[in-house]
Amino acid sequence: MSLASPRVQAPMENGVGANKGDGARERLILFTRFPMAGRSKTRLIPALGGEGAARLQRRLTHHALREAEACSIAGAVDLEIQFDGAAEPAMRHWLGDRFSFCSQAGANLGQRMCAAFAKAFKEGCQSVVLMGADCPELTARVLNHALAALREYPVVLGPATDGGYYLVGLRQPFPELFSGPVWGSDSVLADSLQIIKRAGLAFSLLQPLSDIDRPEDLFLWRRFTERQETELGKTSVIIAALNEEERIGGTVKAALQGGPHEIIVVDGGSDDQTVARAKLAGATVLKSRAGRARQLNAGASRASGGTLLFLHGDTLLPGGYVSAVQGALARKGVSAGAFSFALRESFRGRWLVEHSTNLRSRVWQMPYGDQGVFVRRSLFEELGGYADMAMLEDYELVRRLRRCGRIVTLSQPALTSARRWQRLGFLRTTLLNKWIILGYRFGWPIEKLAASYRKPFRENQ
Repeated sequence: MSLASPRVQAPMENGVGANKGDGARERLILFTRFPMAGRSKTRLIPALGGEGAARLQRRLTHHALREAEACSIAGAVDLEIQFDGAAEPAMRHWLGDRFSFCSQAGANLGQRMCAAFAKAFKEGCQSVVLMGADCPELTARVLNHALAALREYPVVLGPATDGGYYLVGLRQPFPELFSGPVWGSDSVLADSLQIIKRAGLAFSLLQPLSDIDRPEDLFLWRRFTERQETELGKTSVIIAALNEEERIGGTVKAALQGGPHEIIVVDGGSDDQTVARAKLAGATVLKSRAGRARQLNAGASRASGGTLLFLHGDTLLPGGYVSAVQGALARKGVSAGAFSFALRESFRGRWLVEHSTNLRSRVWQMPYGDQGVFVRRSLFEELGGYADMAMLEDYELVRRLRRCGRIVTLSQPALTSARRWQRLGFLRTTLLNKWIILGYRFGWPIEKLAASYRKPFRENQ
C-alpha cells in the first residue's frame, strides 16, 4: 500500500503459519456507545433524524458484535465491550450477560483508546486489537487477519477510506499514537503512520474498508442491508427457559422438526436439569441472569439468522412452521407475526381462553409471547429489542412492532402449557391477566405489577 513503510508485509490470507506464543493472551475490544436518539451517530441526524440514527447505531453494533464474537470463539480470544452513553446494566440488558463490559475512560477518542489499551496490558494481555462498530464490512475474517498480523508486527492498522482507521492492534503500550492525531479529521491515518515511523516500529496495514459516519456514506448501509435480506430464509429460534426440565426437551425437539437455521436456549439460572436436557435435545445453550426480556435479547444478539422466532420454554411449534413464518414476513406491510393460540391440557373454560386470545391476536393484532412471536432481525435490532421490564415485555414489544406494520396471526397453532389456568382456575387467572394489563396501561410500576402477579401462584404451590 502507498502509505506503508518498506517493512510492511500484508498478513497471510488465512493466518496459516502464525502460531501463538506460549502463554500469550490476545484480547479483542469493541468500542461502541449505547444508542440513544439525539446522541448517537450525530453526523447522520440531518439525514436520518435522531431516532433513525440511533436505529442505525443499534444495527451496526449488533453486526460488529456478532463478527467479534465469532472471531473470539474460533480463536479463544478475550472479548471486551467498552461503551459510552449508558450504565453497565443497560448495556447488559441490551447485548447480554455473557460479555465483559467496561465503561470508556477519557475526554476524547484518543484518550479513551489509550486507556483501553493500558487496561488490557495491565491485565496481562500481550496482543490487543481495538475495533469500532461503524464498519459493516468488518468481518470475523478481517479480525482474524488482524490478530495474525499482530503476531508478527508490533502495530496493525485497518485503514478506513475516509482517512481514519476502523481497527488498531498493538503488542505493547504506545500512548504517543493516541495523542498526536486530530480525531474526526481525514488525516488521522496519515498522522498515525508518521507517529509509528518516528518511533521506528514495523507495522502492517489491513485492507481498506469504509465506515458509516456521514450522510454520503449511507449508500454503503443500503448495500449492506440488501445483502442481509438474503439471510431472511434463515430462522433462528430463541427460547427463554428457567427450571423447565420437564418440558424443554419436547420444546426443542418440536422446533427442530421444522428445520430452523439454529435453536438457542437462554437459561436464566435453572437449578434443575434444564441446561443438560436442552443440550441433549440439540440446542445451543447460553446462560443469562433471569428475566425473559434479558434472556431473549441475549439470544437475539447471538443469533445469525435473518428471522427471529421467540418462544417460551413450554410451547410447542407446529410442523412446517419455518416456511409459514417466512411466507408471512414476505407479505407487503407485515412487520411481525405469531401463531394461533392453543393449550396443551384441558380444563373448564379452555375453549373460551383460546377463542378470546385468538380474537385479540387477529382483530387487534396483539399476540403475546406464548404464541411464538417472529420478526425480522433487522427490525428487532432497530427497535432496540425487548425493553428492560420485569414482565409484559412481549406486550410492550408488540405495541412497538404494530407501529411499524401489520402483525399477522398464522392459522397453525402453537401449543402452550395450561399450567397457569390449572393452578389458579379459569376465572381467577383471566381476571389476574386483565388486571395486570390494565395496571400497566394506567402507568402502575411494573415491579409492583410483577410481584402481585406472582404472589397468587406462590401461594397456590
